[in-house]
Formats: sequence, C-alpha cells, structure tokens
Amino acid sequence: MSYSEPLRTAAKAPAFPGAGAGLTVASISFAEHLAFVRRQRSVSFLQTPAWGRVKTEWRCESLGWYDGPRLVGAGLVLHRPVPRLDRRTLAYLAEGPVIDWTGELGRWLDPLAAHLKRHGAFALRLGPPVRTHTWSAAQVKEGIADPGSKRLTDLSGHWTDPVGAHVTRYLEAAGWLPQSPRDGFGAGHPQFKYEIPLAGKTEDDLLGAMNQLWRRNIKKAAKAGVEVAFGEDRADLRAFHELYVHTAERDRFTPRPLRYFETMFAALSAEDPDRVRLYLARHRGGLAAATVLIRVGAHAVYAYGASATDKREVRGSNACQWAMIRDSLAAGCDVFDLRGITPTLDADDPHVGLVQFKAGAGGQAVRYVGEWDLPLRPLAYRAFDLYMRRREGLRRRGGS
Repeated sequence: MSYSEPLRTAAKAPAFPGAGAGLTVASISFAEHLAFVRRQRSVSFLQTPAWGRVKTEWRCESLGWYDGPRLVGAGLVLHRPVPRLDRRTLAYLAEGPVIDWTGELGRWLDPLAAHLKRHGAFALRLGPPVRTHTWSAAQVKEGIADPGSKRLTDLSGHWTDPVGAHVTRYLEAAGWLPQSPRDGFGAGHPQFKYEIPLAGKTEDDLLGAMNQLWRRNIKKAAKAGVEVAFGEDRADLRAFHELYVHTAERDRFTPRPLRYFETMFAALSAEDPDRVRLYLARHRGGLAAATVLIRVGAHAVYAYGASATDKREVRGSNACQWAMIRDSLAAGCDVFDLRGITPTLDADDPHVGLVQFKAGAGGQAVRYVGEWDLPLRPLAYRAFDLYMRRREGLRRRGGS
C-alpha cells in the first residue's frame, strides 16, 4: 500500500497564467482530509481519503486548499505511473476535487496544477462533480419510444445547469482536453448517470414514481418470501463474491478479485462504520441477489450488484434495490445514485436495456461535466496518449 501522510509543503501558483491570489495548495494528512469530508453535505466516495487505501496499485495523496490558515477545499489524488516516463505520473482526481465550482475556477485549479507539476506529474485529470443536464424518467421513456431520438442529448425540454455550463466553458478556454467518450463509458468514470432524488420524498412518493414493472417486482419478491439482510462477516462477503463472479460470467464482464472487496470493505469501514454495506437477498436458504451500497454524507451509491440466474424469477435484485433506497431515505440522503448509463435511446443498441431498467425506478438521467486532462509536460503527455491509444487498439483486437 502506497498511502502516506506527507509533511505539508504549500505551493503557490505563479507558473500558471491567470492564477487567482489568496489560495495555496498543500499536502494534508488522512485525518485532516477526513475531517473536511465530514463537514460537507455530500462527497463522492472516490474523494474520501479511504479510497486511496483501496486503490493499492496507485500512489495516493490528499491535498488541501488554504485561504490563509483555513482549509477550504480538499481532494484525493491518485498518481498513476506510466511505463518509460521516468517516475512521472498522471495525477487523477475522480469525481473531484471538493471545491467551490461556482466562482472563479482559476484560483482553485491553477495552484493545484502548479503543485502537481512541481511534484512530478506530467498531466492532471479530474472529473468535476457538477451536472450539466438532467432528463426526467418520463422524458427518457418518451425518447426510447421515439424512433427519431437516438441519444439523450437529442431530447428537448431537459434542464440545463448553469454551473455545469460555467465549468465547461472555463475548462475549454483554459486548454483542458475532454476525455469522456461519446458512448459515456471509457477508461475513467461515467459522464452519464441515473439518480433518484430523495430529499423531501416519502416511501410512497418513491414507489409511486416507479413504473409498474418495478413495483410489481418488489411485490413479487416479498410474496415469494425473499428476505434482505446485511452481510455481517467475511463468509457473507465470500458468498457475495461467488455470486458476483457468476454474474460476470453470465453478463460477460471482467470481475474484480475477492481481495479487492476485502480491502474496500476494510478501508471504508475503518473510515466510517456506516460507509459501506453489503445487502444479501435470500430465498429458501439460497442467495438470490446481493448489492453493495456506499454512502458519504447525503449521497448514497449503488456500487456493485450480483444475481443468481436460477433465482431471477423471485426478483431478489429488486428487493435489494428497494432496501437500499429505503435505508438511504431513512438516513436523510439527498440522492440515491444508480451510477453509470450510456446516453443511448436507440432500440437497436444493446445498452438501451440498462437505461430502461434504471429509468423504471423513477428519478432522472444526469449528464456531468465529464473528465478532462490538463497536460503539464506536453511531450510526456503526448507519449502517454500514444501509449494509451496503442493499448486500446490491442485490447480491441484481443491482445494483451
């Protein structure tokens, strides 16, 4: 594990044009970072200090923004080493950093870039946790039914977030390079997500917003005797992982090893005992489905799921989803995050089924600003870009 709590070495930002005065960036300790996270209404779990202990293959660093002596922002940086770049790293802040995105962004991002360049980064990648567009479940449903609508972005009447527009304009003007692919999925985290707003809602409100199939499946699970309980020990985690591997084989994705989940549960639980929960749906003594919920403040995230092929008819997955939604509501969360979707509405696209499934839960499809790169050392960045393109080409051709 490469996590460390370095001594604070503040870095101003004279090397970057347009740097705002008054803010400095410094390395901060795990404890300082966690204390800052706990003062926020919500933060992505990818920006908690514990997440750096999960990503053991990367070097991690907690950074803070200071206005004089006062800590006013924080971010978890994952440093990715790249072959043949002589200890240079790609500095990555997934769904972060946690700063004020509404005002003058140069005073926040310029000192960040200066600090990271000084400490060996050849490029900076971040994913601002800021929405740009929102579509209701009804709009998504109508779009799928309309042969002329192929993508969410084809739909009219969506809500546009002025903060997201402001952030996008700034990044474009400042020379940042967009990294989110057209289909919404790529090497990083998804630009399009599906979310269920919870603030001010009741359980009846949430059930009423679901489509008939979701409500029927929740009732079907209850009638079949499906019982949902928390995973309590390592044996439960192993049972989840066995089902997860089965799901990966069926749905053709590459599963993470058991050790990854053991590390994740240990790290997140050590940071906060309520941070991560395993839900197990059992039917007649057998495991029908399982899910993992991660919560930071008022933001609850459905992170992983698995289901048994031979027990699909008892709808254990819907039972787990409803249990997570109810618990998130009871915990005072503002949003239940179903994570990534693609923006497709095309009935011939195999990804549209995932969009339909999540839209059935009510809520809304959301587009975020996406991930952006700032080259700090252009020659090294071009070499990295070439390396990634070649690797992607090998992957598509079935190479290693």
